[in-house]
Amino acid sequence: MTEDLARELELLREFGFTHLDCGTDTPVGAAQTGVSAPHSPDLLDDFRNIVIACEKCRLAKSRTQVVYGIGNPNADLMFIGEAPGRDEDIQGEPVVGRAGQLLTDISKAMGLGRDDGYIANVVKGRPPENRNPEQHELGACRPHLRRQIEIIQPKVIVTLGRFALQSMTEKAYAISSVRGQWLDYNGIKVMPTYHPAYLLRTPSAKKEVWADMKKVMGELGLPTDR
Repeated sequence: MTEDLARELELLREFGFTHLDCGTDTPVGAAQTGVSAPHSPDLLDDFRNIVIACEKCRLAKSRTQVVYGIGNPNADLMFIGEAPGRDEDIQGEPVVGRAGQLLTDISKAMGLGRDDGYIANVVKGRPPENRNPEQHELGACRPHLRRQIEIIQPKVIVTLGRFALQSMTEKAYAISSVRGQWLDYNGIKVMPTYHPAYLLRTPSAKKEVWADMKKVMGELGLPTDR
């Protein structure tokens, strides 16, 4: 048993699974992973150059690099995280390290690879000392995130944590009161849930997140009896 498979099985156990259906009735491919009509990846690449040059907030002076986003430009599922931490700042990718591995494991449990979706943050530069992003920083990056959403046109957005939810919707939601409930963003269904970093601190919340992901899977037409 490989390390990745062992990790995935352990995660499924924590989610409450007692068995796995290993049938092959549903073919694995674009139809299962929810890939829609292609959009030009060039649009995302071109917009990346604009974001990299952004100096609208003071994070431009303290960041190592811009953490733009990564994944499938044709994704039906988009994960939105909070602000880059140290690892993200070094690697230039959102939601990496232990939290990123957990997000990858959750995606695999849903029947998706990490690259089947698209991952972005509401803030593209790391706040010093991993402090919470400030309102003017969230406001400066908000147009960047909205443009990414416009280009990708996902069917479902999963917001990871409080800042992701509040910044995207511009509403003072408490994550504990709305997680697991469908919200709307310009006609796109939004599922708020806990950030993987929170799950590392509070493993008991994994079952709640899995319940949220099963709703997402149902919306995307993925089998929920995994």
